[in-house]
This record gives sequence, C-alpha cells and structure tokens, in this order.
Amino acid sequence: MSSAPQKDQIGPKVLDASFVLGVPAVAKMPPPTLTEVAFAGRSNVGKSSLLNTLMQRSGLARTSGTPGCTRALNVFQVKLSDDKQFHFVDLPGYGYAKVSKAEKISWGAMIEDYLRERPSLRALFLLVDARRGIEEDDLQLLDFMAVARPKESCRVHVVATKLDKIVRAKQKPAVEAIKNMAKVPVIGFSSETGAGRDELWRRIEKAAQHVDDDA
Repeated sequence: MSSAPQKDQIGPKVLDASFVLGVPAVAKMPPPTLTEVAFAGRSNVGKSSLLNTLMQRSGLARTSGTPGCTRALNVFQVKLSDDKQFHFVDLPGYGYAKVSKAEKISWGAMIEDYLRERPSLRALFLLVDARRGIEEDDLQLLDFMAVARPKESCRVHVVATKLDKIVRAKQKPAVEAIKNMAKVPVIGFSSETGAGRDELWRRIEKAAQHVDDDA
C-alpha cells in the first residue's frame, strides 16, 4: 500500500470558479481578455480531477470513466481572493484508440491552432501519468510547442499525475525520470491528496507575470 503525502492546500483561495463554454474551434473562443492557462494530455490522465482540485470545486470539470470524453475546448473562469482572474482551458484528450480517425485529425488541428494562435495563452501544463511516464504523443506535443511558441510567450510544464498510486520511495525517481525525458519543469501531483496544488498555482502565477521560473 502506498504511503501518501500530506495534503498540499496552501495555494491561493479561489473565490469563484465556473464553466464558461465549450467550443469546437478557436474562432469561437471568448475574447482574449484574461490570462489563459491550458491543460493537455492523453485521455484518462486525470485532467478533470486536476482542474477540480485547482479550482477547489468538486465536479465542476466533468470526470468520466470513458476516455475521450472531452471533445471541445472547455473554458473555465477562475477568480482568486486577490482579484486575479484566469481562464483555464481543458484541451481534448489524445491517444484514445476508439475514436474515429476523422475525430483524431480534427482534435489535433484544433489543439494545434489554439496553442499556436491564442494570444492570451501564458502557460501549458502537459499531464502525464506518473506510472507510465512520457509517451510518444506527449513528446510530439512538447516538440510542437518548442517550435510553435517562444518560451517567453508561453511557459510549458509537465505534471506527473496520480502520484499517490506510487509508493513514496519511488515518487521522486519517477518524477525525475519524466523530467529527464521532457526537458522542461515537472510537478508531481495527486488529486487524491492535493500534493502539488500549491506548486501548480505558483507556476501559473509566475507565467502570468512573465517571470522566468524553470527551477
């Protein structure tokens, strides 16, 4: 049985969080007036659970036992106690074999258009399962971002989810192995324990301020 870390709930207080809309194309996104933070990853990697943990709202981002549930750009608005506001954008999951080839192509184009063109995007958090590590699709997305967006305009981080599923002694080595492959900062995270929430918020706020933070 794993030894779970204590809950990490020191991060900013969320005053309000709400679902804004889901759109099938970048052109239908709301005006880019707020700092945007995007969350990407393979299907069933835990994006909805992570979003609910960050926003301190149980069930706001829909979780599903069926991979490939998110098929649009889902936008959430988040207001913090210090009056800062963000748009969180949940990108469609990829790597799910049971969706049609046409859907995979469509999702890929929509994700690439958003990541390349959205002027208010300040950070991308790529989620990977800590037990599985970086996979080929994840590397392709990291390579795409390295070419499509300069670091100064959009920070890229990897989040190693489901950390509580690994025994404590193996958690740090698992995160380090992912960091060595990704070549970008990596945050260990668990929606079950809350571990990593404070670090995620710190990096979100640093990205919004255009502060270099690659430690």
